[in-house]
Amino acid sequence: MVKKAKKECSALGGKNVSCCRVESLISVDERGQMVLPKELREKAGIQPGDKLALISWEKEGAVCCFTLIKADSLAGGIRDFLSPMMQDLSKTETK
Repeated sequence: MVKKAKKECSALGGKNVSCCRVESLISVDERGQMVLPKELREKAGIQPGDKLALISWEKEGAVCCFTLIKADSLAGGIRDFLSPMMQDLSKTETK
């Protein structure tokens, strides 16, 4: 049996990770609240009381997307985590 090679996501510096994908569509209610689906919370190991950092990404002066990261994951290496993505994005913008 031949194994298929995993696609590498260039936004993460070409490390051996799966590419980004849409996990689900969520709605915002009239109070501005959203619910992360249970399956996604379980997959990410998000428990009641966990803190999530919301990072916004801008393009041409407008927010284009958000990233959620567990707050305790930020303490050890936010620069190591984001640096390859920022380098990839800056290469894309200069083309």
